[in-house]
Amino acid sequence: MREPQALISTQQLAAALGEANLRIYDCTTYLDYLPPGSDEPYVAVSGRRTFEEAHIPGADFLDLQGEFSDTTTRLHFMMPATAQLEAAFTRHGLGAGTRVVLYSIGTMMWATRFWWMLKSLGFDGAAVLNGGFDKWKAEGRPIESGPPIGYAPTAFTAAPRPGFFVEKHAVLGAVTRPDTVIVNALGPQFHKGLEPSRYGRPGRVPGSVNVPAATLVNATGKDFVSPNGAEALFAAQGVTKDKRVICYCGGGISATMDLFLLHQLGYDNLALYDGSMGEWARDPAMPIETD
Repeated sequence: MREPQALISTQQLAAALGEANLRIYDCTTYLDYLPPGSDEPYVAVSGRRTFEEAHIPGADFLDLQGEFSDTTTRLHFMMPATAQLEAAFTRHGLGAGTRVVLYSIGTMMWATRFWWMLKSLGFDGAAVLNGGFDKWKAEGRPIESGPPIGYAPTAFTAAPRPGFFVEKHAVLGAVTRPDTVIVNALGPQFHKGLEPSRYGRPGRVPGSVNVPAATLVNATGKDFVSPNGAEALFAAQGVTKDKRVICYCGGGISATMDLFLLHQLGYDNLALYDGSMGEWARDPAMPIETD
């Protein structure tokens, strides 16, 4: 892997507990899905309640929709202004010299979303907990309960890297480019438009290929697949290192699992379509393709 330190095992984290510069964050959000045809695809629910029920000792909680998203748009989880993120990460004690571990419950996509955000801001000291809290708990490792104690504020200064996020017109312009491949991380039924979409019109960005985030975890549903396994999944869809890769999903979250592994496999020209189908499918000016 390109950055082995960016993926940490439960065993490695257990051995590091108590280190002075260690910062552990539960990133969990829950999606309460609404019926197809609703004005919104889902209600985003903070994971604070389950954090207070049980969390890794010493961990803090990061509320993605509450503190770390653009609240001026109806779209969920959109990347906010850099200044907002600098202030929020500073409040939570994340900054230079800290060793950061990100985890979530149920799926690693909430942790990889924060990892991608931090990477885009020039912070390279974050790792995703492989298997998340589900694996940690299943192994009988120590847990705490109660509200977050938090960490002392630590100045977070961003050094933004361009190109990590793209908007819909850039995606539209890339549809016919032979040097670009667009990857849909949603399940195949949504990619093909075979089921009603919670995001609006069913279907996909024209010409996009399908590497569902759900296929990037192993049979236990916890750990990421092996690098060789991930490479094979992407290669089967024509995703190669000589192409620019744009990933999307429903709301810019599960696609970061694809992006995390692509980065680890050595792909360099990677971008997230932040609005994803939550924006694309509701814009009649954007073309849709189905099987």
